[in-house]
Parts: sequence; structure tokens; C-alpha cells
Amino acid sequence: MKISGYGIQPDDKPESRPFGETSHLKGSGVSPGVAIGVVYLIEHGTIGVPRYTIADHDIGAEKERLEAAAKKSVSQVEKLIAQIADGDGGASDELGEILSAHVHMLQGSRLIRGALALIGERRLNAEAAVQSMIREISGQYAAIKDTYLAARVHDIEDVGHRLIRNLVDAPVPSFANLPEGCIVLAEEITPADTALMDPARISGFATTFGGAEAHTAIMARSLGLPAVVGINDLVAAAQNGDLAILDGQSGALIVNPSPYEVEQYQKRQDEIREEKRQLAHLRELPAETTDGMRVQLSANLELASEMEMALDAGAQSIGLVRTEFMFMNRETLPSEEEQTEVLSELVQKAAGLPVTIRTLDVGGDKIARGLGLEVSGEGANPALGLRAIRFSLKQRDLYERQVAAILRASAVGPVRILLPMITTAEEVKAARRLIAGVYKRLTDKGEGPSALPPVGIMIEVPAAALSADALANVSDFFSIGTNDLTQYTLAIDRTNDQVASLFDVLNPAVLRLIQFAASAAENAGIPINLCGEMAGDERLTPLLLGLGLTELSMSAPALLRVKRRIRELSQIAAEDCAARIMAQTDRAQIAAILSDFNELSLTFQ
Repeated sequence: MKISGYGIQPDDKPESRPFGETSHLKGSGVSPGVAIGVVYLIEHGTIGVPRYTIADHDIGAEKERLEAAAKKSVSQVEKLIAQIADGDGGASDELGEILSAHVHMLQGSRLIRGALALIGERRLNAEAAVQSMIREISGQYAAIKDTYLAARVHDIEDVGHRLIRNLVDAPVPSFANLPEGCIVLAEEITPADTALMDPARISGFATTFGGAEAHTAIMARSLGLPAVVGINDLVAAAQNGDLAILDGQSGALIVNPSPYEVEQYQKRQDEIREEKRQLAHLRELPAETTDGMRVQLSANLELASEMEMALDAGAQSIGLVRTEFMFMNRETLPSEEEQTEVLSELVQKAAGLPVTIRTLDVGGDKIARGLGLEVSGEGANPALGLRAIRFSLKQRDLYERQVAAILRASAVGPVRILLPMITTAEEVKAARRLIAGVYKRLTDKGEGPSALPPVGIMIEVPAAALSADALANVSDFFSIGTNDLTQYTLAIDRTNDQVASLFDVLNPAVLRLIQFAASAAENAGIPINLCGEMAGDERLTPLLLGLGLTELSMSAPALLRVKRRIRELSQIAAEDCAARIMAQTDRAQIAAILSDFNELSLTFQ
């Protein structure tokens, strides 16, 4: 593209035309970065799904039609997998995992089995049967009170819509021959769509639907593509050939920007490139304050394929591995052998760095609905019901298999076991007895590690924080999960649009619980790590260090920014800042003190 009197104009438009009316749209930024490029509009359109009753003698043929569409869908997805197989880094690996799960869902999964049953029992046509199953399964997953797990509804919808497209013989949208540097706008972009995106040609994308925890957003971050979701009336706001600016940090989309806006965002792009170059120099330097306090920076892993990104960012350990990824997008529970293989490979990739593996953190309804287990007494609020450690201690066979896999993986590298949603010392003791029993069974067979790994607990409910001194007596380490701790302390569901704006990690009650847990760990002489979203926000780093937290675990992209902030700080000054904050009862005053400290400390660098 080239610069003209009107700003940037696309190369593929020979006529020079003035900008149309400028539109400023707002959504949620899910992958940071700034893109400036020509709009490429993807209009999927609504697939017409016919619904009718078939005759009894046509049931067999209708089932065969569905099975043929499923085979065609498998072939399409396998071609996508082959296309990305030669990709570099975690992005291609992650896409491969996602698309492999899609293949599994097309081969005898609940979606297919349910649709075949509806054809036979209710004499529904195949398209309507698939649509009914999409709604049923998606509704169950969408009700899950966990953003990461609830977002898996998109995988069911992606697979189901592919099936319907093949049943009605609708064309699949193409990302071939896109204008170089374009910004893709669509109502929805699926992980399969993302597999077809070439970052060398596409500058970024924006959608009407989607969330920060959906696979598409995860992939955008892995590919380094700026992305914004949740923009209402997006498709109607632009047309092919319009110039657009996309800010994946703030969530802004500007269609037909002014020359001044283009200039300002070009400067921002230059700043981002320069920042990346500067941050890269920090990789081998210690996370150390100006007065010599060392801080351990670790990475959180949502998926196994993020390990490479964590190592590239210089993580000193893996502070949190969510094991839920092994249980999702499948109809059967993973065996001990399968879990052992996955976790052992992950520990080996860590190349000697300690790996903290959290046991299954899901509620009863999540497993029951997703994997077919029967759990009674789910209640109206699963977040307060049978979930996490409570669920694991009740489903002992499931828990013992997972513990055995973790112990076997610990034989190939240093591992710590992390117990989620602990509220009492009795839960910790019960879990440790089970772990010790599994360890003895393995060692009797010559399969276990030479010693039991450390066993720690998540501090993520107020009860655990307030009884941290007692819990320290039965724990080898603490890990503070600030997302759930804030949610439970303030009685706010951060996924609920009506109250999400009230979610506030700087609430005095939340800060006091963090301080109490940190003090209890220090008094007991056990390590404590903070692994919530707070850890990755460099604006909060002075407060966390001032509260005595010297182990922080975060997403890999945040590591170097937090390290830079640590190296700018004096630990003594951070402690003084934290003391002044903890003396406050007003959230606005807390924010002002922290903001002033950050501004002044950076001014005098």
C-alpha cells in the first residue's frame, strides 16, 4: 500500500478515492498489537438448515448421508492439519491439537451418536439432527462457570457447522488470495479458519462473536496477530477496500481513519517493534531489583504446546500447568497411560526446570455433562458445589489415575503437585494420604519416582487465605490464584456482563487476603507463588513485591515486561508503597497511590 494525500490507500485499488465517513468501533482486545491495512470482509452468511420428517424406510439412507458428511468433514480437517504440519513454533503445534480434537469429534463422538439417534428415534433429517445436538451440547458447555472450559462450546459449534455445510453442500469460506497486509472482519472466525491464515498476508482480524478464552483468541496470540472480538454490527460498518486500524490492546477498530490517526498508529507500531527488541535483551538477565532482591518468574500453561513460548521468554520454571486440556473435547476419560505420556513429554520439554502440575480443577457438572460421568447433587451454583479437590476426592478412581500419571512423569524431571480450591486442612490431609498410597503402589512395581514430589495448595477462596497459617502446617508450598480469590471474595462472576465491571483485584479485602497468605507462608518458611492475572500486570508489580511475593507466574508473553519492571524497582521503595496502600480503606486511594508510585519511579530511571 502507499501513502496519498488522503492517508494510506490500498495498492490493489487503482483509483484514488477520499476516505468515507470515519467509524470508531469498540470491542474487547484479545491479542495485543496494532494493524493498519485494507479491510477484507468475510460474510459467512446464515446457513439455511432444512428441517423435515423423513419416512421410516429412509432412516437408513439418512444415517448414511450423515456418515458420509462426517467422513468428508474429517478429510477436510485432516488436510488442514497437513497444511500446518510444517509450521514453526507453538502456533502450528497448538492448531494441530485443536484440529485433531475436531477429527475426534467427527468420529463417533456424542455429536455424531446423538444426531444418528435423533434420525432413528424422531425421524429428523440429518441437518436438523446435527443442529439439535449442537444446541444441546453447546447449551450445557455454555453453562459452565469457567471461562476457559465454557469457551469450548466454540469447538462443538465449529464441527457441527462444518457438518451442516457439507450436508447442504454450502461453500467453505476461503482465505486464499487475500490482499497483503489486510485486516479480516467477520461475524465469527473459527480455529479452522485461523489455520488458513498466513500472518505474512494478514495483519489482524476482528469479529462480532468470540471471547478471550476461545481457541481462536488463543491462536491469535500464538500467531502474534492483533485481534478484537465483540464488536456489534461489525460487518455492516465496513466494506472491502476500506482502510482500517485495529488495536488489539484497547479493542479499538477505526474504519476510514483520518491521516492524523494513521500517522499516530504508525508511530505506535514503531514503538511496539522497538519495545520487542528491547525486551529481547532481558531474556538472559536476572529478574532483580535495583537493590538486589531476586524474583522468580514462571510461566502458566493452558496447553502443552505453550511450553516452547515459555522457554523462549526465559521462564525460570513452569508455575502452573492446567491439566484440564487432557479431559476436554472428548467423550471418554484419558487413561493413566495417556496422561503419563502427555505429562512426561511436557516435563522433558521443560529441560530440568521445575514444573508445577495442578490436579483436575473442574466442577461436577462440567465432567458429568462433558464426559458422561454421573454426579449427584450438582445444585444451582456449580462454582460453590462439587468441584476441584472436592470432586477429585469423591471420584477416587479418576483422581488416583491422574495422581499416578503425575508421579510417573516426576520420574523424568522435577515436578510439584498443586491441589486446587482447598478450604480446609482435612482436604489436604486426605489428598496427601491418597497421593502417598498411589506412590507406594507405583514404587512396589518399580514405576514411581525416587521420592514424593512437594505437594502444595491453591489459595483461591477466602477460607483458605484466612486459615493460611493452619494450612501451612500441611502444605509444602502455596500458590495464590487471584482470579478466583477475587471472584469469591467479592461475590462477582467475572464472566457475567452485568457485574464483570465490579471485578477488582485492588479491592482492600482482596489485598488483605493476599497479604495474610504471604505472611503465613513466610512465617512457616514455605515458598509462595502468585499465579493469577495480577502477576502478569506490570503496573501491579511494585505492590506484589512490596507484599513479600518474590515468585510470580504468568502467561509467557507477559514475562519480559514484568522482568523489565522489576529491574526498574527498588525493593525498599516497593515495600513502602505497599505499606501505604495497605493502610487505605478506599479503592480509589489505593489506585492513586499505585499510579503515582509507578509514574514517579519511572520518571527517575
